[in-house]
Amino acid sequence: MAETLKIEIVTPERLLVSDQATEVQVPGLSGYLGVLPGHAPLITELRSGEFNYRRPDGSIQRLAIHWGFAEVLPDKVTVLAERAEKASEIDVEGAKRQQQMAEEQMKDPNADREEALKLFERAKTRLEVAGRHDSSMLNMIP
Repeated sequence: MAETLKIEIVTPERLLVSDQATEVQVPGLSGYLGVLPGHAPLITELRSGEFNYRRPDGSIQRLAIHWGFAEVLPDKVTVLAERAEKASEIDVEGAKRQQQMAEEQMKDPNADREEALKLFERAKTRLEVAGRHDSSMLNMIP
Protein backbone atom coordinates (compact mmCIF):
# COMPACT_ATOMS: atom_id res chain seq x y z
CA MET A 1 0.00 0.00 0.00
CA ALA A 2 1.24 3.50 -0.84
CA GLU A 3 2.28 5.77 2.01
CA THR A 4 1.02 8.95 0.35
CA LEU A 5 -1.89 10.29 -1.66
CA LYS A 6 -1.71 12.69 -4.58
CA ILE A 7 -3.83 15.77 -3.85
CA GLU A 8 -5.29 17.97 -6.58
CA ILE A 9 -7.61 20.90 -5.92
CA VAL A 10 -9.09 22.59 -8.97
CA THR A 11 -11.35 25.65 -9.24
CA PRO A 12 -12.82 27.12 -12.42
CA GLU A 13 -9.92 29.60 -12.43
CA ARG A 14 -6.90 27.39 -11.77
CA LEU A 15 -5.20 24.30 -10.44
CA LEU A 16 -4.76 25.49 -6.85
CA VAL A 17 -2.92 22.51 -5.34
CA SER A 18 -0.98 19.57 -6.72
CA ASP A 19 0.83 17.93 -3.82
CA GLN A 20 1.43 14.73 -1.82
CA ALA A 21 -0.23 13.95 1.52
CA THR A 22 -0.16 11.27 4.19
CA GLU A 23 -3.68 12.15 5.39
CA VAL A 24 -6.54 14.42 4.32
CA GLN A 25 -9.69 15.91 5.87
CA VAL A 26 -12.47 16.83 3.46
CA PRO A 27 -15.57 18.93 4.34
CA GLY A 28 -18.26 16.57 3.02
CA LEU A 29 -21.89 17.61 2.82
CA SER A 30 -22.82 15.44 5.81
CA GLY A 31 -19.63 16.02 7.82
CA TYR A 32 -15.87 15.80 7.66
CA LEU A 33 -14.30 12.81 5.96
CA GLY A 34 -10.86 11.54 6.91
CA VAL A 35 -8.84 9.96 4.12
CA LEU A 36 -5.67 7.87 4.39
CA PRO A 37 -3.72 6.12 1.61
CA GLY A 38 -5.60 3.02 0.50
CA HIS A 39 -9.06 4.54 1.18
CA ALA A 40 -12.00 2.94 -0.61
CA PRO A 41 -13.08 4.82 -3.75
CA LEU A 42 -15.92 7.31 -3.33
CA ILE A 43 -17.34 10.56 -4.62
CA THR A 44 -18.78 13.10 -2.20
CA GLU A 45 -20.40 16.50 -2.44
CA LEU A 46 -18.60 19.26 -0.55
CA ARG A 47 -19.89 22.03 1.63
CA SER A 48 -18.07 25.18 2.63
CA GLY A 49 -15.38 24.22 5.13
CA GLU A 50 -11.72 23.67 5.87
CA PHE A 51 -9.85 21.19 3.70
CA ASN A 52 -6.56 20.22 5.28
CA TYR A 53 -3.85 17.72 4.60
CA ARG A 54 -0.56 16.60 6.11
CA ARG A 55 2.46 16.59 3.84
CA PRO A 56 5.06 13.79 4.12
CA ASP A 57 7.33 16.25 6.02
CA GLY A 58 4.61 16.58 8.71
CA SER A 59 3.49 20.13 7.87
CA ILE A 60 -0.25 20.76 7.67
CA GLN A 61 -1.71 22.72 4.77
CA ARG A 62 -5.09 24.42 5.18
CA LEU A 63 -7.50 25.68 2.55
CA ALA A 64 -10.96 27.19 2.56
CA ILE A 65 -13.11 25.13 0.16
CA HIS A 66 -16.56 26.28 -0.91
CA TRP A 67 -18.87 23.71 -2.46
CA GLY A 68 -18.11 21.22 -5.17
CA PHE A 69 -17.16 17.56 -5.32
CA ALA A 70 -14.31 15.32 -4.21
CA GLU A 71 -13.26 12.03 -5.75
CA VAL A 72 -11.34 9.74 -3.42
CA LEU A 73 -9.27 6.90 -4.82
CA PRO A 74 -6.83 4.66 -2.92
CA ASP A 75 -3.89 6.81 -4.08
CA LYS A 76 -5.45 10.17 -5.01
CA VAL A 77 -7.91 12.84 -3.84
CA THR A 78 -9.24 15.20 -6.49
CA VAL A 79 -11.37 18.20 -5.51
CA LEU A 80 -13.42 20.21 -7.99
CA ALA A 81 -14.49 23.26 -5.99
CA GLU A 82 -16.63 26.25 -6.90
CA ARG A 83 -14.18 28.35 -4.91
CA ALA A 84 -11.08 27.59 -2.89
CA GLU A 85 -8.16 29.49 -1.44
CA LYS A 86 -5.06 28.68 0.52
CA ALA A 87 -5.05 29.96 4.10
CA SER A 88 -2.13 32.27 3.30
CA GLU A 89 -4.10 33.88 0.45
CA ILE A 90 -7.22 34.77 2.43
CA ASP A 91 -8.02 38.47 2.69
CA VAL A 92 -9.11 38.61 6.35
CA GLU A 93 -10.48 42.16 6.17
CA GLY A 94 -12.42 41.26 3.03
CA ALA A 95 -13.84 38.18 4.76
CA LYS A 96 -14.93 40.32 7.74
CA ARG A 97 -16.71 42.74 5.37
CA GLN A 98 -18.32 39.79 3.61
CA GLN A 99 -19.58 38.43 6.94
CA GLN A 100 -21.04 41.84 7.91
CA MET A 101 -22.74 42.14 4.52
CA ALA A 102 -24.25 38.66 4.93
CA GLU A 103 -25.53 39.51 8.42
CA GLU A 104 -27.17 42.67 7.07
CA GLN A 105 -28.76 40.73 4.21
CA MET A 106 -30.19 38.16 6.65
CA LYS A 107 -31.94 41.00 8.53
CA ASP A 108 -33.52 42.31 5.32
CA PRO A 109 -36.91 40.64 4.79
CA ASN A 110 -36.64 41.22 1.01
CA ALA A 111 -33.19 39.65 0.62
CA ASP A 112 -32.56 36.15 -0.71
CA ARG A 113 -32.02 34.31 2.59
CA GLU A 114 -30.38 31.28 0.98
CA GLU A 115 -27.77 33.46 -0.77
CA ALA A 116 -27.17 35.41 2.45
CA LEU A 117 -26.58 32.17 4.35
CA LYS A 118 -24.13 30.92 1.70
CA LEU A 119 -22.26 34.24 1.86
CA PHE A 120 -22.14 34.05 5.66
CA GLU A 121 -20.95 30.43 5.64
CA ARG A 122 -18.21 31.26 3.13
CA ALA A 123 -17.00 34.27 5.15
CA LYS A 124 -17.02 32.27 8.38
CA THR A 125 -14.99 29.45 6.81
CA ARG A 126 -12.47 31.91 5.38
CA LEU A 127 -12.00 33.57 8.79
CA GLU A 128 -11.63 30.24 10.60
CA VAL A 129 -9.06 28.90 8.14
CA ALA A 130 -7.09 32.16 8.14
CA GLY A 131 -7.14 32.20 11.96
CA ARG A 132 -5.82 28.64 12.19
CA HIS A 133 -3.08 29.50 9.70
CA ASP A 134 -2.04 32.58 11.71
CA SER A 135 -1.98 30.68 15.01
CA SER A 136 0.05 27.82 13.51
CA MET A 137 2.57 30.38 12.22
CA LEU A 138 2.94 31.73 15.75
CA ASN A 139 3.94 28.24 16.96
CA MET A 140 6.84 28.29 14.50
CA ILE A 141 8.43 31.36 16.11
CA PRO A 142 11.27 30.28 18.47
